[in-house]
Amino acid sequence: MFVLIVGIAAGGILMVFANATRASADPLIRKQALAIAESLIEEVRLMPFTFCDPDDANAATATGAFVGVNGCAAIVEAMGPEGIETRYAALTPFDNVNDYNGFAMAGGILDITGTAIAGLGAYTATVVVTPLAFGGIAATDALQITVTVTGPGNIPVFALDGIRTRYAPNL
Repeated sequence: MFVLIVGIAAGGILMVFANATRASADPLIRKQALAIAESLIEEVRLMPFTFCDPDDANAATATGAFVGVNGCAAIVEAMGPEGIETRYAALTPFDNVNDYNGFAMAGGILDITGTAIAGLGAYTATVVVTPLAFGGIAATDALQITVTVTGPGNIPVFALDGIRTRYAPNL
């Protein structure tokens, strides 16, 4: 009888240890996912939010998203990257908040140069940028940025939202 009771108790204790060990990685995964999401959303929010592509001659003076007098010289900023812009290109990098719309890192997290970050190969991140009417600010002057990070095993771990407004017509 004693052996049976001790065996059941030992089995219960081993199950508790197994569950604790399995769950102990969850906080690390969440912390890494949060760090990835925060760094990526900060990168996006620090980009200019202009009516024209920053490469346009009138980017600093345009008062609207159109080509012509008081507008863009040729390149109106649109959702997604223009031409051959990428996050990793040295000569044609993303240069506006809108360029990040639809951006995804699959198969690991990469730094700004395109180099894989050690230990983050099982994570993915996506960015969605959408117009947002916000606190009396027109949807043409505010963007919602959503960064979603997926952890090991394709488990959605974290989604982080941020807002970027146009401070003046050209910033």
